[in-house]
Amino acid sequence: MSLYSLIRPALFTLDAERAHGLALAALKAVPKSLPAHDPRLALTVAGLDFPSPIGLAAGLDKDAEVPDAFLALGFGFVEVGTLTPLPQVGNPRPRLFRLVEDEAVINRMGFNNHGQDAAHARLAKRARRGIVGVNVGANKDATDRIADYAAGIAKMADVADYLTINISSPNTPGLRALQEAAALDELLAGAMAARPAGGPPIFLKVAPDLAQADIDAIARVAIDRRVDALIVANTTISRPPLASKLAGEAGGLSGAPLKALALERLRDFRAATGGILPLIAAGGIASGADALARIKAGASLVQLYSSLVYNGPFLARRIEKELAALLTLEDHQNISGVIGLDCR
Repeated sequence: MSLYSLIRPALFTLDAERAHGLALAALKAVPKSLPAHDPRLALTVAGLDFPSPIGLAAGLDKDAEVPDAFLALGFGFVEVGTLTPLPQVGNPRPRLFRLVEDEAVINRMGFNNHGQDAAHARLAKRARRGIVGVNVGANKDATDRIADYAAGIAKMADVADYLTINISSPNTPGLRALQEAAALDELLAGAMAARPAGGPPIFLKVAPDLAQADIDAIARVAIDRRVDALIVANTTISRPPLASKLAGEAGGLSGAPLKALALERLRDFRAATGGILPLIAAGGIASGADALARIKAGASLVQLYSSLVYNGPFLARRIEKELAALLTLEDHQNISGVIGLDCR
């Protein structure tokens, strides 16, 4: 029995957002030394050398308070944000819900954060060790959301190892409309123009709630505009059968119930891109077997979030050990040779 399994019942008596805040506060005491990773799991994506394919998804460390603590816990990379140009409080509370029976989370946070200036100052002070990406978004009341994304790219480029454009959150009204082909083309053109010469790679995070025509259009525009990778996928507004009494709460659903949909969408984007664009898988990943399934389906990297709520802060280390053991069991030399294995 793990230490986290012993303290989880006490944590779960607290409001989910309060527990989240306490967890971030506790992580500030974690030593910042980087752990060793299994060398078979190292790979290069978008010109970046990742020591492990197991990353932290955006949303947990919104304000870039503890990225180095997460790296120290065994993550191969960390994505902070979503950060908007101006601070905003987000949606009214309560806005974060644990669906314990389903090992799921529903959130309708609404890009609550202290703004890019505060996060930039914090990131500028850290030693550049380990890969830290910055996820950028638009303010809810922005009159020109595309300009907000361009401003975020320009502002955060010098402190980010990569930048993620988040147009897939369901909790900012109208944001997902930027996934439509014409709007996406204009957005990506502005983002690429805003990136400084020699700036970091740009990733695009998409929703799982897409029809095939949308997938094909996004893939085409992303390739044409030279996006460096796609993150598949954000939370879902769909509702598979759920046991929790909180199932009817509005917002994006993540965790175990998203697993099948996220894997299906990953396969769709792999087919639509023909393997040209690196893919990063998110949604319902909680084990080495889950990670390997996504990698075989075409993902180069994977990201965790909701599974940490139920499995604790050392989950990345556990998944890495399980993934390494599976490589040995299946007689693979390294993780790079497994990417897209089921698509060949």
